Amino acid sequence: MNEISACSSDTGEARLISAMAPCRNEVAAIDAFCASVQAQELPPGWHLELLVADGMSDDGTSLKLAEWAERVPWLRLIDNPGRIVSTGLNAALAQARGEVIVRLDIHTEFAPDYVAECLAALRRSGADNVGGPWVARGKGATGRAIAAAFQSRWVVGGARSRDKAYEGEVDTVYLGCWPRASFGRFGGFDENLVRNQDDEHNLRIRLKGGRIWQSGRIRSAYQPRDSLAALFQQQRQYGYWRPFVMRKHGQPGSLRQLVPMAFVAACLVSVVALPWTWGPFAVLALMYGLYLAGASGQAAQQAGDRGLLARLPAVIAAYQVGYGVGTWQGLWDLMRGRRAGASHTRLTR
Repeated sequence: MNEISACSSDTGEARLISAMAPCRNEVAAIDAFCASVQAQELPPGWHLELLVADGMSDDGTSLKLAEWAERVPWLRLIDNPGRIVSTGLNAALAQARGEVIVRLDIHTEFAPDYVAECLAALRRSGADNVGGPWVARGKGATGRAIAAAFQSRWVVGGARSRDKAYEGEVDTVYLGCWPRASFGRFGGFDENLVRNQDDEHNLRIRLKGGRIWQSGRIRSAYQPRDSLAALFQQQRQYGYWRPFVMRKHGQPGSLRQLVPMAFVAACLVSVVALPWTWGPFAVLALMYGLYLAGASGQAAQQAGDRGLLARLPAVIAAYQVGYGVGTWQGLWDLMRGRRAGASHTRLTR
């Protein structure tokens, strides 16, 4: 069990928390992100450094970061020639000086007390990794529908990571905040994974006897994709890398991650059977249609926006079919020993 003790204001000793954020080609978002970090209100005696691991951006992101680094003493720009999240996180870890490590995301807006509440959760729980609920806040009609589906228990299978009020142990957590000792015990991030490196790290923690804790007091808002095509591609990538995590540990992070894969398989079987019978396809189509109607209604009601109903069925299908198709593609490439193609390794918004 790890413990972060309360800082004693009597000693006057400064304590450091290292924030790390991988990025690539985020010129439109980097200013708002840095301002969000600058607005953090830390407990007495703590100060923060931000390490941004830039994946060789070619859109002006690195220039903006360099300008920020000239103005503020707490930001350091680090090269990430690997250009993916896991290599960026490990590059930042290698240079982090803090006794506590917190991961941040360029497309997430953080409450001013985000880091302070992470520290408080570490003290309360004694966990090896803590974080807040994964809350999405979309822009535009399609973005809001994607966010509504993202938060729906009918779509994500009751994942506690989407429950804004939950406080307790979880199987995985959004972003994360670790005592530095956690990385000495469980290791860094798997650089063979383009996606799901955070889920794999959390699974590794649990399999080695560690604890992961979620607190609703740790507040942030993630900006999801804003188009069906971008959502489908994102979920296809997440699904693609799932079999690689399963091969490494012999199990998925949770059983709900296998449901989209099973659904896509059922769809394929029913289509193959069409020359002989319409029965399986008709039953599956009817059942999924009823599910989409119910899930869309629940998601719209939870979001308080009935105007999203027309978009939600396609959004939910993009979530699930994209993930399921990606999982089968990953499994197929894994079985053949084939390297992942660009569509599965290129990080896009």
